[in-house]
Amino acid sequence: MAPRVVSMEADGGSRGNPGPAGYGAVVRDPETGEVLAERSESLGTATNNVAEYQGLIAGLTAAAELGAAEVDVRMDSKLVVEQMCGRWQIKHPGLRPLAAQAAGLVGRFTAVRFTWIPREQNRHADALANAAMDAAAGRAPATAAPARPAAAAATEQPAGTPVTGSDPATAPASWEPRPSFTATRLILVRHGETEYTEQRRYSGRGDVPLSETGRAQARATGARVAALAPSVAAVLSSPLSRCTSTAAAIAGALGDVPVRTDDDLIECDFGQWEGRTFAEVRQQWPGEMDAWLASPRIAPPGGESFTHVAERAHRVTAGLLTAYPGETVVVVSHVSPIKLVLRDALAAGDGFLHRLFLDAAGISVVDMWPDGGVAVRSVNDTAHLAGID
Repeated sequence: MAPRVVSMEADGGSRGNPGPAGYGAVVRDPETGEVLAERSESLGTATNNVAEYQGLIAGLTAAAELGAAEVDVRMDSKLVVEQMCGRWQIKHPGLRPLAAQAAGLVGRFTAVRFTWIPREQNRHADALANAAMDAAAGRAPATAAPARPAAAAATEQPAGTPVTGSDPATAPASWEPRPSFTATRLILVRHGETEYTEQRRYSGRGDVPLSETGRAQARATGARVAALAPSVAAVLSSPLSRCTSTAAAIAGALGDVPVRTDDDLIECDFGQWEGRTFAEVRQQWPGEMDAWLASPRIAPPGGESFTHVAERAHRVTAGLLTAYPGETVVVVSHVSPIKLVLRDALAAGDGFLHRLFLDAAGISVVDMWPDGGVAVRSVNDTAHLAGID
């Protein structure tokens, strides 16, 4: 049976910073101290912080492979712990992709708790990391100290300093407005109009380009976003062209901010309904349509459920919250991912998905804090589209 809760210790380092680098990670049964998995690898030339993040990623991956639902992460890197909890900014651009990757893994668990511990309490992972560094430097690794017996490991480790990460379920409730400058602000933009939009067709994974109207909407949206947020840290887009074209127009209005694509932002796969009109689907698949509307766990024939889309969307928002604390990010996506982000931000029920309407090129703004706090600033703003036919 898969363990529900595991503890994970990770470490990394380099000889020279940057220099020959490596990491180590160990996953334990928190009650007995039994080692459930070990991971270590040489990284070639890298910095201490890169190696520490790689150790965290390896340990979380191992915990996921074990089927754990909750992970207690224990590291002696104050930087990684504080950055993963959103308390410290990630200023080095080389660490942001690693932090986003780690945050994506965090999103796969029910809960992940981060605790800083002194180095002497992280000896097992430290020994694995040192052996990996020796291998990267071309030296024979020193003999690692044997792991302590399980019982000793369980009883000798005093509690570290717990640092709570993002957890919407435990976010403090408050009527008092929070300072927005401490939040990660997500400007959520649905792509501009396509021929399928006008024809009321299901448009999922098919790469349907913007129409002439859609291109005009994208330009207007770029101007609106630039007015809303003159300083933007990143523009993230679904890889489909109707989104990348919209994102490019926005990025241009912001001074040519680079656009990065993320497959997790792609639209729901509508399977056999792709390209068909809403009326055709209702006529040919009435039972399947009723089931789909009744539960986000039901997928269209040959397609993808909203539950799966929600998992993808959560990975994106968790990664952005970690990588861009206190900054603004533009996210260009589709109806389903944006609706699911808004549903969760508003703590709404599943009926919300079929009651909320999102216009092409509509803008929604959500602020997110590291402790799980959320403020929805606007939903489906279309004032900038006035006068566009």
